[in-house]
Amino acid sequence: MARPFRQQADDDILDRAAALFARRGFTKTSLQDIADAVGLSKAGLLHHFPSKEALYDAVLAQAGTLGQRVLAQVRDLPLGADRDRRAIDVLVDIAFDHPGVVALLLTPLTQGGSGSGCDESAMDAAGAAALEAFGVPPGAPVSERAIRAIGALSALAVLTLAAHAQDEPATWRAAIVATCFDALGHSRPGAALPVPHQVEV
Repeated sequence: MARPFRQQADDDILDRAAALFARRGFTKTSLQDIADAVGLSKAGLLHHFPSKEALYDAVLAQAGTLGQRVLAQVRDLPLGADRDRRAIDVLVDIAFDHPGVVALLLTPLTQGGSGSGCDESAMDAAGAAALEAFGVPPGAPVSERAIRAIGALSALAVLTLAAHAQDEPATWRAAIVATCFDALGHSRPGAALPVPHQVEV
């Protein structure tokens, strides 16, 4: 099998496996479930990945690689609106290309952490890379910026999954980017300004 085709096939297997792990957990997802999802025999799947554990490890490694790809795109940009916009653009493209990985990254939040069967340390590392793209370093104390970045990432994940489910990524993309940019506290030209909160004395 030619290398580019093999890599594309492996990426498809990883993303579909990630979606199944997100939905059912590692323990309840069988190799046959994954083989059926990607249209291979179980033996054919094992030709790509020697075991379910190896496949799961490859999914987690891919999540980490994707996080590092985002950092590589923005690392040299100064903190601010331009960097945030670039990070959002890259993250949205990755999320549309890898919806299974996005679903798996959300699993600790949506299925209660340790009960989900996910390797939370690997999930935390992938999330940390995404936060760092917005200038929130690992282990940073809670701040408004950290909360806004988490809000933007959460919105991005949920909205790209919804757009994918509706088969409307191109239609939703601009609104997703705008929503995430707003969540980070940036105003856009033509956007309604927030009404200031009045404090009664």
